Amino acid sequence: MNHDTYDDAYIRDILESVRSIAVVGASNNNVRPSYFVQKYLISKDYEVWPINPGLAGKDILGRPVHASLTELNQPVDMVDIFRAGEHAVPIVEEAIRIGAKVIWMQLSVRNDEAAALAEAADLRVVMNRCPKIEYGRLCCEMSWIGVNSRT
Repeated sequence: MNHDTYDDAYIRDILESVRSIAVVGASNNNVRPSYFVQKYLISKDYEVWPINPGLAGKDILGRPVHASLTELNQPVDMVDIFRAGEHAVPIVEEAIRIGAKVIWMQLSVRNDEAAALAEAADLRVVMNRCPKIEYGRLCCEMSWIGVNSRT
């Protein structure tokens, strides 16, 4: 797969098929991108699980924070990675172990080795994109504020 561009149908299918999302690198700081992405995804009826070892045992947006994907003990459809690209391989390995279906690496996060590992395990992969932005673009919400969503 070419991870420089994604077909809208590919992104749409992922966003329509997943129901539970683990956000690795979740923040409880309400000005951090991972915080408002979580808040947005929750508002769209996704089950969101924050993952951050430094905040484990606390809550973010009313959801308990877990130290790792394996400590979550919940089914996860998609793992949204808010960590630098060099940290992606062990996160993908853990995502494979828990049976995730999709790896989503946030804006500016790209790791081709992690993508190949995920795809070899039959997971779908998106890199350098934001599910909040893509959801808003594909559902034409971004056009409400004057952004050309190309839809």
